[in-house]
Amino acid sequence: MRAIFDKRLIEKYDKAGPRYTSYPPATEFTEEVTYEDYEVKLKESNERKTPLSLYFHIPFCESACWFCGCNVIISHRKDVTKPYLDFMYKEMDMLSEIIDTSRKVIQLHWGGGTPNFLSNEEIRELMGEIKKRFNIDPEGEISIEIDPRYLSEGQLETIREVGFNRISMGVQDFDEEVQKAINRIQTEELMEEVMAKLRDLGFSSINIDLVYGLPYQTYEKFAKTIDKTIELSPDRVAVFNFAYVPWLKPLQRKLDPSTLPPPEEKLKILEMTVEKFQDAGYVFIGMDHFAKPEDELSIAQQKGELWRNFQGYTTKKGVELIGIGATSIGMLYDAYFQNYKTTRAYYNALREDRLPIMRGYILNEDDIIRREVIMDLMCNLGVRFKKIEDMFGIKFKDYFEREINELGEMERDGLIKISDDSIDVLPLGRLLIRNVAMIFDVHTRNKKEARFSRTI
Repeated sequence: MRAIFDKRLIEKYDKAGPRYTSYPPATEFTEEVTYEDYEVKLKESNERKTPLSLYFHIPFCESACWFCGCNVIISHRKDVTKPYLDFMYKEMDMLSEIIDTSRKVIQLHWGGGTPNFLSNEEIRELMGEIKKRFNIDPEGEISIEIDPRYLSEGQLETIREVGFNRISMGVQDFDEEVQKAINRIQTEELMEEVMAKLRDLGFSSINIDLVYGLPYQTYEKFAKTIDKTIELSPDRVAVFNFAYVPWLKPLQRKLDPSTLPPPEEKLKILEMTVEKFQDAGYVFIGMDHFAKPEDELSIAQQKGELWRNFQGYTTKKGVELIGIGATSIGMLYDAYFQNYKTTRAYYNALREDRLPIMRGYILNEDDIIRREVIMDLMCNLGVRFKKIEDMFGIKFKDYFEREINELGEMERDGLIKISDDSIDVLPLGRLLIRNVAMIFDVHTRNKKEARFSRTI
């Protein structure tokens, strides 16, 4: 289903709202949820015997990208990694004493920061320590984020050798003026070389990240970036809307707000981006991803099996996510937990022999029901009433009577279709699925003020 762009409707519905990498959103996390709750919930998860997903956060970067909203540590010293890795091994030790380690790990991801900040020896060591403690499925999704600018000699070969089969890279924009403004110079020639090497090494999936709304971006410039990206032919592309929030991300104070494209230009850029990727044969996934038709994401969306977690869109619904490292978030069936964000607090907790949990959220039954509906809308572009009724023993139209009434205006505007047995997102509603999902979100509904990015 191709998205249809309607400027009037986008302007009508554009407002702040969650991205729904979880429901309830991370704004609901509370420090009242502790490491003791985490231990209880991990033991309960053993009873479910679900497969596992492991996320490792490597926070270090060699240089600062001024648009960045991630939790990173800028360092030119490579010796900062040893204590961090040692504490991650301790966290893994503690987790492996609680988790049934016979459970298969079918997803493993290293993010950051810049995981290739680690040396080749450290990459081998960390992967070896993970495999000592957990049951890694060699056929699973083993993925890593890299910064192509800082690849060391033989590093891609090492990454492939230890078992990674998927790779993700940030590009943001190929235009030199934009790159200078965000302090990230990354040439087309470098990307061509890296892409060729990745294909030679046999990576099964290559993802490129782009960002629209950056300083000095224009319709014409970003069109060239899209054309170049299509020429590189990655399996997946993520195109994120830049959120300028210098009060939350101090690095962004280095950006001149007068150089940011105005809202009108951003809408033109977005429309062009969606059209170009669809014309090139990519399938529009969820709200900000594109994938080749044969990619697992495209197939999962077509089957109605796509899901979403803190790492983005995934084909592995029902997998329980364990976050390891500073700032990492875990996502169990009925609970979310986040580690301390600073290395100091993270280290201190582990020194005291307690899991480094800073905050979290325990879901109630209503949260779980609403999460299923919201994720179906966000991922699979519709919700089937019978599926929800069979899962939870409710009558959909009775349980969500208020929400269905509130969706009436969106139906009249052509964003969705409500039938006797389903709610379906229509082509006009593709770019506004966050707005549709928000109708079912009782937490955001009850908040007078929430710090979210705008939905478009």
